[in-house]
Amino acid sequence: MGATGQMRRAAAAALIGTAIEFYDFFIYGTAAALVFGEVFFPELGTVGALLAAFSVYAVAFLARPLGAVVFGHFGDRLGRKTTLVVSLLLMGLSTAVVGVLPGFAEWGWWAPVALVVLRVCQGVGLGGEWGGAALLVAENAPAGRRGRYGAYLQLGPTTGFVLANGIFLVLQLWLDEAAFRSWGWRVPFLASLGLVAVGLFVRLRLEETPLFRGEVRTGAERAPVVEVLRGHWRTVLLGCGAITVGYALFYLTTTYSLAYATKSLGVPSTVVLSMLLAGAVGKGVTVWLSARRSDTWGRRRTLQGATGLAVLWSLVLFPLLETERRGLMFLSLAGAMVVLGCLLGPLAAFLPELFPTRVRYTGAALTYNLGGVVGGATTPLIATRLTGTYGTAEPVGWYLAGCGVVALLCLRLLPETCGRDLSMVSGPVARTAGTDFPIRPPAV
Repeated sequence: MGATGQMRRAAAAALIGTAIEFYDFFIYGTAAALVFGEVFFPELGTVGALLAAFSVYAVAFLARPLGAVVFGHFGDRLGRKTTLVVSLLLMGLSTAVVGVLPGFAEWGWWAPVALVVLRVCQGVGLGGEWGGAALLVAENAPAGRRGRYGAYLQLGPTTGFVLANGIFLVLQLWLDEAAFRSWGWRVPFLASLGLVAVGLFVRLRLEETPLFRGEVRTGAERAPVVEVLRGHWRTVLLGCGAITVGYALFYLTTTYSLAYATKSLGVPSTVVLSMLLAGAVGKGVTVWLSARRSDTWGRRRTLQGATGLAVLWSLVLFPLLETERRGLMFLSLAGAMVVLGCLLGPLAAFLPELFPTRVRYTGAALTYNLGGVVGGATTPLIATRLTGTYGTAEPVGWYLAGCGVVALLCLRLLPETCGRDLSMVSGPVARTAGTDFPIRPPAV
């Protein structure tokens, strides 16, 4: 297969596989906001049940760094392709089992315990997914077009989100409330089996990346996570801080806002889901545009601009939502999704460019998933507490803006990576805001 054909197949595999993995991950968030409190934690009261559902939701984020280390180890030692096949199977099977899991009424407290175990498996699987898929694209793409091809990967989460929310919207429109809460919510989880079959068909036809094949011939680090923690810890921490605001914005917009609007503001869930789906289209457009622009403007510059927009939008997100006027609510959610697309677009190129080939899987995956712990796991819980304390969600916006300021400081300390020759990346790279190893001019 020619280089162009391999690149296209790698991009398609990254998009399809990541869409399926994130579909699996997102349907839990939607179900947690809509029904899991009542199904698995009915004895805790409305607020307590919601907090419990979001706490189990957070468990997967805590498991994602573990998945990054485990799958990163084998991905850096054995190859990207095999590792991605295993991560897809783990995620898909764990999700499908949730679809047949008895609720509290049948199993008592064993039901939420089993849910936690399955959620951990989901987190481990997703922890190994994004880093490997990003490497499939980055290690096959030419230096001047790494951002452009990385856009396909970053459209995967958007596609997964549309699939997840779309199927919940259809079910809620088709079923009455009792049927949806009884069995309808299980359908999206069981549908994962069919999607996983498609993803496996695509990924099993891939070839290993040329950079990894070359690295294998020269020997590889026996414990990649040891090298990452010893030689690249500063890069990992700064990268984590830089992407935290994206995670926080996404889960505040899609999970917490859905719960807040339906349970506190009394807005029908079908209305909020429709708004989020429309906003996801805008998110897909800005993912594509910002990823491509990062090849000419630079990764760091593009991310700094997007983070600045996130800080500004944080201050109007919840005041607009709390007006309960449908037009302003749509502006609130859709605007957040558009800004989010600007934040996510360059990441598939930026994070892999920060690490050498022998530990690139571990480094990129660990950075990405630690950002998920800080920005994704804790944010819905903090938001629920802040809203319960102050009686309004406006303080949540200030919290989000604070995350954005921290992200800007971290980006200032990270180097520009656009156009780097990945075969020559070695050693720690986050020492200055300058350039520490060979860079090719960005494509125009």
